[in-house]
Amino acid sequence: MAFVAPTAEQLGLYLGLDEIQGDRADLLIAQAVALAESVVKPLPDQATAIVLSAAGRAYVNPQQVSYETIGPMSVQRPSGSGGLYLTKADKAALKSLAGRGGAFTVDPTPETADPSPTWPLDDTYYVDGGWLEPGWGYS
Repeated sequence: MAFVAPTAEQLGLYLGLDEIQGDRADLLIAQAVALAESVVKPLPDQATAIVLSAAGRAYVNPQQVSYETIGPMSVQRPSGSGGLYLTKADKAALKSLAGRGGAFTVDPTPETADPSPTWPLDDTYYVDGGWLEPGWGYS
């Protein structure tokens, strides 16, 4: 099954908004999909959450306002909480959903490798089944 981009109505539900500007939401969703595809292409089916998250940030706070005062009310938002972008966590989640980004092992041993020793054995220290050097079984 191919990835299906979320709709403007789904973005409204995600953000908890009763009304949403459909054209603006569609634009932000399309741009969020393009950003996500810059990390993983084709997008996995479960990438909807990441697309909604990126589009939702941009929809709610398009100018990346970090501090706002209106009358007696003031709001301070975390730095980088607006605009259209993917967080490091978003990128990692996309890679994980696509089956990439995990640890792996590469075995450089060729198929034809022989487990026997390849160094030359020196017969001058091993004579008639015993070692001639002290400490190596010499008695």
